[in-house]
Amino acid sequence: MTTLSTADLSCAHVQQQKLTGIACGMGAGALWGLVFLAPKSVGTFGPLHLSIGRYLCYGLIAGALLAPRWRALAARVTRQQWLSLVWLAFAGNTLYYVLLSSAVQTGGIAMTSLVIGFLPVAVTIIGSRDQGAVPLARLMPSLLLCAAGAICIGWQALVGPVVGTADERVIGLLCALGALASWTAYAVGNARCLKRLEHVSTHDWNLLTGIVTGAQSIVLIPLALTLESENHGAAEWMRLGAVCVGLAVLASIVGNLLWNRMSRLLPLTLVGQMILFETVFALVYGFLWERRLPTSLEMAALAFVVTSVLSCLAAHRRPAPMLAGA
Repeated sequence: MTTLSTADLSCAHVQQQKLTGIACGMGAGALWGLVFLAPKSVGTFGPLHLSIGRYLCYGLIAGALLAPRWRALAARVTRQQWLSLVWLAFAGNTLYYVLLSSAVQTGGIAMTSLVIGFLPVAVTIIGSRDQGAVPLARLMPSLLLCAAGAICIGWQALVGPVVGTADERVIGLLCALGALASWTAYAVGNARCLKRLEHVSTHDWNLLTGIVTGAQSIVLIPLALTLESENHGAAEWMRLGAVCVGLAVLASIVGNLLWNRMSRLLPLTLVGQMILFETVFALVYGFLWERRLPTSLEMAALAFVVTSVLSCLAAHRRPAPMLAGA
């Protein structure tokens, strides 16, 4: 009867971590894909209303969950970590979702999905500079497949019906590019912060992020009242409230929890690839919303995305150990 060596057990543990991390990444993508539908479902409200409502609910829920343990947890969080939470909450939540909502409402879901689809490329390139990361050359096939998928999505947007004026499409594109830059900074910064955390769990880090984001949303209320003064009926406010609560629970609480868990289990170069699932699910939800089947270009994009992830996984496999004397 053979016994497993320490190296074999260690390798099996690493592979199990990767599988768990990938499952968490898929779950986060499934929940985050919902945020692309929200601006369309509450179209009478602007991006500020939607962002404030979502993150105010996120902050209130996070505060309620942390209230029994607040003193003990706050004592373990350093001043530097609080500063990190402030900028991470702003880059990954407040600023990102205002820009994303603006992009969806002015440029459409397809164009926004195209730009956000380049997140894996940006994060993976940055992550390839980390010590011990998989060399960029080994990741090139995955990056090319990712880019091919994004190009398919963009080409579909170009050949499809034109919606809105030229100025609106330009504004939507600029907002989407801003969202891309904002979330890239968040993904990299958050992953690196989580690697350094030893006394704060991923769940508590997510809840702390929610509290900080909720505080930021309160500051935006006067701005929303000034810039978006359109009157809304009671039914519209109830619809907005329901959407905001749903996004807070599903995307911000559960989705962020899964993402933070994944960020601790996977290297940054692989974390970048997991963002692709958000694009995939956003497209699927868009098809369901529009009650149609995907086009051939959209099917090709999905195939490229899946192949890109599989290629990245292959690049992260540990090479077989060399035999003694070989």
